Amino acid sequence: MKIVVAFDSFKGCLSAEEACRAASEGIHAVVPAARVVEVPLSDGGEGLVACVRRMIPVVDVTLTVHGPLMERVACGYVLSSDGKCAYMEMAAARGRPWAPVAPRPPTRTTSLGGGEMIAAAMNRGCERIVMGIGGSATCDAGEGMLEALRAHGCLPAKCSMVVACDVINPLYGEQGAAYVFAPQKGATPEQVRLLDERLRAFASATERAGIATSDIASPPAAAAPRRYAKPQQANKQAELRSGIDIVLDIARFNQQVEEAKLVLTGEGKSDVQTLMGKVPYGVLQRCRRAGVAVWLLSGAIDDADSLLDARYDCVQSINEGDDRPLRQLLRPEVARENLRRTVERLCASIRDVEA
Repeated sequence: MKIVVAFDSFKGCLSAEEACRAASEGIHAVVPAARVVEVPLSDGGEGLVACVRRMIPVVDVTLTVHGPLMERVACGYVLSSDGKCAYMEMAAARGRPWAPVAPRPPTRTTSLGGGEMIAAAMNRGCERIVMGIGGSATCDAGEGMLEALRAHGCLPAKCSMVVACDVINPLYGEQGAAYVFAPQKGATPEQVRLLDERLRAFASATERAGIATSDIASPPAAAAPRRYAKPQQANKQAELRSGIDIVLDIARFNQQVEEAKLVLTGEGKSDVQTLMGKVPYGVLQRCRRAGVAVWLLSGAIDDADSLLDARYDCVQSINEGDDRPLRQLLRPEVARENLRRTVERLCASIRDVEA
């Protein structure tokens, strides 16, 4: 029996690889003969580069850029073996990608470092850049990134760019980048309103300058967080794509699920945003087309009815029944064990059916 485990990272807790390994151990504990295929995934935020590195031959590139508060940070990206395509993450410019980031006022942070990474790749002769824009510490619409590209003479871009993104929302307004994402980055309600005003002003300025159009700021022009879409699309060759679809294609996911009986997927927290293009939803879409059952196993579940309505066969929090404080549940060893045990318990039903 073939089972595919295809998890995103549990942010600040488990990497995608660690989550897949824990699930695999849970399966083998009760179905030892199962053929488990581990496919760690990312939707365009932290982990995109690591996913690419596991899937295709690449060359690592390290450099120093400006961090969110203009501090100097070491970061890196990867090049395809022929040197023509670079894969990078905006979040890498904040420092160590897998380390929790201390709260930084998003009214002061800048995406300058992301632009410096792009410029460095262009100067190496890259013909194509895939930039994951999730998981950053900024909410500046990519203004800092645009500033860096201009400073290095990289606009208009001399290579095509693919922007890997996850959820659908406009640049500004009550459903915009500031209101949806800035609170996650530590913004107060007053700061959210200020950031939203800045995004509106930046949108107007780019439109007046002729490097963006008004439709980029609002759906359904592009399915992406618009906080970086405008400066990226100043390059007429830029393309906005679902990050999870990019990764699933690189991973040859359609081939991976052939003959699979079941696919397990999950993330740190699943809610309505999951259905806007996160890893588990991308997995669900591919599996439904292939006729394969999908279980969603995440650290926390919000609005399980909506997730079940999306046609997951099982929706389960790995922490269900565990009354320990959240700070303990977020410890890697606890999360790893809870995921393993949840998979073991649920897979007992498969063992019984197979028997």
